[in-house]
Amino acid sequence: MNTAPSSGSTPASAPEQPAPAAPRWLTADEQRVWRAYLHATTLLEDHLDRQLQRDAGMPHIYYGLLVKLAESPRRRLRMTELAMHAKITRSRLSHAVARLEKNGWVRREDCPSDKRGQFAVLTDEGREVLRRTAPGHVDAVRQALFARLTPEQQKSLGEIMQIVAEGLQPNEAGADLPWLR
Repeated sequence: MNTAPSSGSTPASAPEQPAPAAPRWLTADEQRVWRAYLHATTLLEDHLDRQLQRDAGMPHIYYGLLVKLAESPRRRLRMTELAMHAKITRSRLSHAVARLEKNGWVRREDCPSDKRGQFAVLTDEGREVLRRTAPGHVDAVRQALFARLTPEQQKSLGEIMQIVAEGLQPNEAGADLPWLR
């Protein structure tokens, strides 16, 4: 059955769609910067993971969770808030917290105002692990990143990363964010 209009015009209910634009490929310089960024961030994350695995038996993401809890009032955060800070899904956070609980570094507590909500709470043992691990981690970050950059480069890098983060952080309601999945 032919459903095309006979007059050659499009029906009023189906507005014309613009033709998709051709991809705007990266220039050679943009490609060089992009690949250098990917290479450096992959190596940096691996370097920090190896240091934390060696010194504390945990990956970098777990260390970040412990730090966030340590910085929070009463060393506790709602699980959804902790997922938001870590920029990870609730499922991934639940798995990570289960591992941290097994180590005795975090415990979960039910939220008294919301039967479905839970808090992640940094234990005294978890705080002690951070106290012992933080100096080596800070040294690894300093040597891998800051020792290689001039103060001006450090300032520029911070400004650039802030611009990128602000541009990627959605503000609209209903945004597809990892911690809402």
